Amino acid sequence: MPAKVVETNEISLNGIYYPITRPVRSTLASIYPAKIVIGDTDKDSDPRSSVVGWSDWRGGIGINRMEGAADVNRAWFSTCQLRYKNHLVLPPLATETGTSDSTPAHGLGQTTIGAIETFKNEVYAFWNGGSGATPKLYKYANGSDSWGSSAITTTNITDAVTDSIVWTVEGGTSYLVFAHYDSGGSGYSYSTDGASWTTDSQDTQFLTVWDGRLWGISNAGQLWHSNSPGTEELDAMLPLPDDSVTSLFVSRNAAGAPIIYAMTTEGLFAHDSDNMRWDATELELPIHPDNGKGSTRWRDSVYIPSGNGIYKYINGNNSAIVTIVGPDKDDGMPSGKRGSIRTMAGSHNELLIGVDAQTGADPVSYDAVSRQWQSHVGSPVMASDSGYSTILGYNELGWEVKWMSGTVGETVDLLHVSTAYNKYRLWWGSGGSVYFMDLPKDIINPSEVDDFPYGTSGVHETPWFNAGQSEVDKLALNLKIECSGLSANETVLVQYATDYTETYTTAVTLNSTTMGASAGTYTYTFQTNDLDTGLSYRSIKFKLTLSRSTATTTGLEKYNTPDVISTTLTWRKKLQAKWGHTVEVDLNNVYKGNKPIDLRKKLVEAIESETLVEFTFRDDSGGTRNYYVDVTSAQGLEFTGRDERGSTMISVVEP
Repeated sequence: MPAKVVETNEISLNGIYYPITRPVRSTLASIYPAKIVIGDTDKDSDPRSSVVGWSDWRGGIGINRMEGAADVNRAWFSTCQLRYKNHLVLPPLATETGTSDSTPAHGLGQTTIGAIETFKNEVYAFWNGGSGATPKLYKYANGSDSWGSSAITTTNITDAVTDSIVWTVEGGTSYLVFAHYDSGGSGYSYSTDGASWTTDSQDTQFLTVWDGRLWGISNAGQLWHSNSPGTEELDAMLPLPDDSVTSLFVSRNAAGAPIIYAMTTEGLFAHDSDNMRWDATELELPIHPDNGKGSTRWRDSVYIPSGNGIYKYINGNNSAIVTIVGPDKDDGMPSGKRGSIRTMAGSHNELLIGVDAQTGADPVSYDAVSRQWQSHVGSPVMASDSGYSTILGYNELGWEVKWMSGTVGETVDLLHVSTAYNKYRLWWGSGGSVYFMDLPKDIINPSEVDDFPYGTSGVHETPWFNAGQSEVDKLALNLKIECSGLSANETVLVQYATDYTETYTTAVTLNSTTMGASAGTYTYTFQTNDLDTGLSYRSIKFKLTLSRSTATTTGLEKYNTPDVISTTLTWRKKLQAKWGHTVEVDLNNVYKGNKPIDLRKKLVEAIESETLVEFTFRDDSGGTRNYYVDVTSAQGLEFTGRDERGSTMISVVEP
C-alpha cells in the first residue's frame, strides 16, 4: 500500500523513512514543449503558441489523419477546387442538359448513357434503355439546350451501345461509329452525316483506330479491321473466355511504335500485327471484373483502372514501369464515395475518371496481386457500400473532386471531352441524364478570371490534426480565416470536430456582415463554458462549406464564389504536470530503528535502483501525493573512518 508521512521533517523514499534538515523544495519539472509551425513558416511571432496553417490544397484529397508538414496541403475530402495556392473556391458548374418537354425526351426511364461523341462540331448521345427498351440516339441542340423532340430513328440499333469513335479514312471522309452488343446480338453502325445510318452485323463490343483502319473486337475476343465500312477482315483471337475484354486502345510499345492493346479482366495484351496474334504483357493482374474498364492513354502513360485503383503503365525500352496512382492510395476515400472506376478521359490539365458508387468495388486482397507488382501496391482495392458517384481529376500531383451525384446509387456511365460549339467541356452521363461542365484549357488564377462558372456549393474537409502526438493534450486558442469574395449570398460556414468524432460544432458563418467587408481576416476564439479559455482536444479537424446565390445558374451569379485564402489554427501542447523535489536527508542519528549506516545503505539502493521508487512527504491515505521518481542527483557531507554520520542533498523527479 502507498506510504504516508505523519511526522514533521520526514520523508519516505523507496519505503524507508528518513529525517530531513529543512523543508522540501518542490518545482514543476515537466518541460514545456517548444512551439512548432506547420504550413506557412512565416507565422512565428508567438514564442509559446504553435501554428498550423492551410493555404495550399494542391496535394488533393485522400488523407484522413495528418502526419506532420508533409500532409498540410492535403484534404480528407473536398468538393471545392483545390488546384490553386491561396485560393479555395467553389467547384465548376455542372449543367444537366435539358429536354424538349417536361419529361425526358428519350422516354426510357432510368437508363444508362451508352455513348457520347463529338462529330462535325455536334454532340451525339445514345440512351440505352432498360428492360429490353430500344436504345435511342439524339443530337444535342445547343441553342435550345435540348436533345430535340424525337430520336434519330434511322440507326436501326436494337442492342445496347458499348463504344463509339470518329474514324477519318484516307481522302477525308469521316464516320461516326457506334459499337453495340448484348445477349441478343452484336454489330456496329456508322454514318457520315449523323442522320443516315448503316448497320453491319460484324460482332463488335469495342472500337479503336490504328494504321488508318477501323478496328473492333467482339465479346468473345475476336479482333477485326476494316479499310472501308462494311468490309471487315478477321485478325487475332484473344485466348481468354467470353466477356473478358474491357477496353481496346492504341499506345506505344517498348520500341516506341504505336500498337493496339486490349485490356482484359486478367491483364493487358499487346497486338502483334505481323503475326496476327495477341501477346500477354508483363502487366498481369489478379482476375477482377472491373479490370481495365475505361482504360485510356494520357500524356506519356496508359492508365488502367481496377475497382477503385489505377495502374499507371509506362512502356519503355525493354522494360515497363508500373505505379499505383488511384484515389485508393493513402487513406482512400470516404466509404460513401468509394466505388468502381467505369470510365476515363484525358483533358489538357487532368486525367478525369468516373467512380461509379452504385455498387461497391469488389475487394482484392494484397496477396492476390502478382508477385512482381507487390512492391508497387500501397493498398488493396477497397470495398464500399452503395454511395455517391463522383468524377475526379488527377494532375499528377493529387486528386480533386470535379462533381458528385446528388442521389445515392446514381451511376456515372461515361466521360467525353469535347470542343463542340467552340466550348471546351466535359460531358458525362449519370442517372439517365447527360451533363456538361466547362474545362479550363490552362491553369487559371481565380482572382484574374471573371467568366468561369461556379457551382452553388462546395464542402471542404481537412484531415484530422493531432500534431503527430495523439497521446499529448492540445489546447486550441483561435482560428483565423482569411477570405475574399464575400457578400450576403457568398458565404463560408466554418465548423470543427474533435477527437475523431464526426460531430461538428459551428464556429461562424462568414459573409460581408460578419467580416465587416467583402474581404479580410476573421479571428474565432475557442471557448469552454462560454469563457475564452481555449478548447482542449487530442485531434481536431475543420469543415468549410462554401456557398453562393442559388437564384439562378445562368445569370451573373454563376461567376461569383467565396474565396478562402488561408485558415490558421493557433494552439499549444499541454503536457501532464511532472514534479521534482529537493530534500536534505539527515543521517546523523538512529531513526525509526535504522542506524546511520543502514540509512545510508538504503539511500544508495534508492539512488541506484533501475526502476522508479516511491517518494512522499505527506499524510495522504489516497496516495494521490505519492510520486514515483528517479533520483537524479545526490550531494553529501560525510564524516570519515567508522563514523557513518552526515547528510545528503538529493533531487527526485517524476519521469
